[in-house]
Amino acid sequence: MRAALAGVAALTLGLAGCGGGGAPAGKAGGGRVTVFAAASLTETFTRLGRDFEAAHPGTTVTFNFAGSSALANQITQGAPADVFAAASPATMRTVTDAGEAAESPVILARNQLVIAVPRGNPRRISGLADLTRPGVKVAQCAEQVPCGAAARTALDAAGARLTPATLEQDVKGALAKVKLGEVDAALVYRTDARAAGSDVDAVEFAESARAINDYPIVVLKRAGDPAAARAFVDHVRSDAGRAVLTAAGFQPPQA
Repeated sequence: MRAALAGVAALTLGLAGCGGGGAPAGKAGGGRVTVFAAASLTETFTRLGRDFEAAHPGTTVTFNFAGSSALANQITQGAPADVFAAASPATMRTVTDAGEAAESPVILARNQLVIAVPRGNPRRISGLADLTRPGVKVAQCAEQVPCGAAARTALDAAGARLTPATLEQDVKGALAKVKLGEVDAALVYRTDARAAGSDVDAVEFAESARAINDYPIVVLKRAGDPAAARAFVDHVRSDAGRAVLTAAGFQPPQA
């Protein structure tokens, strides 16, 4: 298990409940919840964890952020987790097909790709075709990861043939290559480019509309504290939770 979890960032935060509309918040107090979440949810879930703390003192949540496919495999191999939030329905199916979900997953948000470039866009990249120019180095997620599958869909829609300089195991890894100056561009989620602030610029491209990812979330069957796990999911889906997601650049689920 240590090997499976190596390199995964974990944050321990206090949980608190929420008010507002949307899905009704569950009750929790004094419990412990382990949430496995897609790397692209790092900033928003960290914020939601802090917001959740005040209403349910004594309840704690440990976040395990990584590529969705890696997290799904860890869950099916027995890693202790109470909630799973994935960056695509396909990776969620790995968990549900294995019988690890306590219920049917629900969509919490949607996300769309952009081209992240260094501040000032020195290569003057304006679309996917520019990524195929000689000498342009591009970071991309591996195709088994949701951001990589979305990138492949977008590239196919554009008829662009791209040989990435590097394939990363999650979107944060691809974005880091741009921030470190190791590549000229990376295909990442809009939310991750926004979270990077002034370190990068985001180039929108039309084909990203063909590769929008839905983010499902579910309470897992082996949750140690189902009430606390349900309370966290309810908070994420509440009006207050969705406001945090929207501010980060996520799109609301389709009605």
